[in-house]
Amino acid sequence: MSITMYSASVPVFVRMLGNLSVWLDKAEAHAAAKKFDPSVFLASRLAPDMLPFPNQIQIACDGVKFGVARLSGVEAPKFEDNETTLAQLKERVAKTLAFVQSVDADKIVGTEEKDISVPRRSGAIVMKGEFYLRHFVMPNFYFHLTTAYALLRHNGVELGKADFLGSLQ
Repeated sequence: MSITMYSASVPVFVRMLGNLSVWLDKAEAHAAAKKFDPSVFLASRLAPDMLPFPNQIQIACDGVKFGVARLSGVEAPKFEDNETTLAQLKERVAKTLAFVQSVDADKIVGTEEKDISVPRRSGAIVMKGEFYLRHFVMPNFYFHLTTAYALLRHNGVELGKADFLGSLQ
């Protein structure tokens, strides 16, 4: 079987968002074991000019949600960006997973040459589907996912490379 726009995206998103959900569980467990309020994680950032932890999760989820929606031509659900707990962030991940898994593969397969318009403050950018997926959606997704992982590690959550990659089965 050859690689498709679907196989290069949705299964990767599902796997990595599932891993992210596990990291959030580990963060809750870490806070409970160390007897501190898990909301401490919510203010975490790697640098003063960087967005805090909840934004990393929100943007990772939005990147996936809008990426799949734009490629498939399906309307993306709206999320409010108002999560204030790890449980709410985990729910956002679950809602993103549910949306991504609801999109029929046939709506994404063959979208390599589809014109994708991405709204920006300075005006929309139009790119072909494959370029959009490989050079915009995936790098942004991994940037925010890795930042969330690094923030949890920085705050003592016992995560390793195996947690980032998840099960290889």
